[in-house]
Amino acid sequence: MNKKILILIVLVISLIIILVSIFTQPKTTVSSNLTLINFGEKLEIDNFEKATGPQDFIFPEDLGAHPEYLTEWWYYTGNVFTQDGRHFGYQLTFFRRAISDEVEINRESEWSTNQIYLAHFAITDTKNNNHYVEDQISRGAAGLAGTKIDPWFSIWLKDWEIIQKDKDIFQLKAMSDKIELNLTLTDKKGFVFHGNNGLSQKGEEVGNASYYFSQTRLDTYGVVRIEDEEFIVSGLSWMDHEFGTSTLGEDQIGWDWFSMQLDNEMEIMLFQIREEAGSISPLSSGTIINPDNSTKKISVEDFEIQVDKIWKNSDQVEYPNAWKITIPDLDINLEITPVIEDQEMDLFFRYWEGAVWISGTVNGEVVSGYGYVELTGYAQSMQGVF
Repeated sequence: MNKKILILIVLVISLIIILVSIFTQPKTTVSSNLTLINFGEKLEIDNFEKATGPQDFIFPEDLGAHPEYLTEWWYYTGNVFTQDGRHFGYQLTFFRRAISDEVEINRESEWSTNQIYLAHFAITDTKNNNHYVEDQISRGAAGLAGTKIDPWFSIWLKDWEIIQKDKDIFQLKAMSDKIELNLTLTDKKGFVFHGNNGLSQKGEEVGNASYYFSQTRLDTYGVVRIEDEEFIVSGLSWMDHEFGTSTLGEDQIGWDWFSMQLDNEMEIMLFQIREEAGSISPLSSGTIINPDNSTKKISVEDFEIQVDKIWKNSDQVEYPNAWKITIPDLDINLEITPVIEDQEMDLFFRYWEGAVWISGTVNGEVVSGYGYVELTGYAQSMQGVF
């Protein structure tokens, strides 16, 4: 037999064997196992710390992970513009969650961990009415995902990352085939602590709370890429960091959260927690950050959120999609409008989070601005998720 023909036959047989082995072996890769994690699974939460009282925060250490608590997240959202005024909204969020009752792992393998990290990445292209959504998930081990303080804070999941460069400067990077961010954020107002010195009570029971602080005015500059187009942009970003163990009460299904950055140098954070019966939790609250950096805490009795419009997704799930917000004692009257209607995040869990435009008055003075709104518990209950 011709030697070349013999070699070709051997190569073909080898290829067939390889293909058969690929398509018949069970799928046991790390990533496929991770996608089967049930975040609704009940863990023994008594093994974890709970948010039960105010505490003194230390930075940059408290920007990092708190694995003694069950759940934690870092939310970066922003509104940025090109020089000619084209608008983009963005979200880059990292979530950490324990997936077993073991608070400490004593196994030697570098793969051993009870921490899972998720990240959600989205860009809203207002001009083209597009909302691009990406996500990643990985174990918090073997360098795949995690946080560290060395000497400043950083968090990463694969090649998505936020790196603190100096006391007030942060670098944010994330990319996929369709979208990319490379932004520098400079903190102009410092940390804002919500609730009682950072203790944000969500439910009636002790421990139904989180530790919650924000950076509410981050000057932002960098590059946004959509498909094969790059845009130099500038604007404002907002950072939220929360951690806790049993945040929601048993009858609470989700929340409506608002961050607002106004052109008078004021910022406003409001959230209302929705209950199964359709009522609003009396523990809903907010924080006003004044132009001089002073803050004022407000309770649910101090503000009213009126829904002016409903949007339905392709599955006919209804989300609020325009609002009027009034804070009578402070003479604040605002209208909130999404820059585009469909900014739903249909990922590991399903919610709406998107860029909004703001107009109205504060103390009789006309104001405008941009912000972000998060709506959870409409497509699915958040019980067992956070």
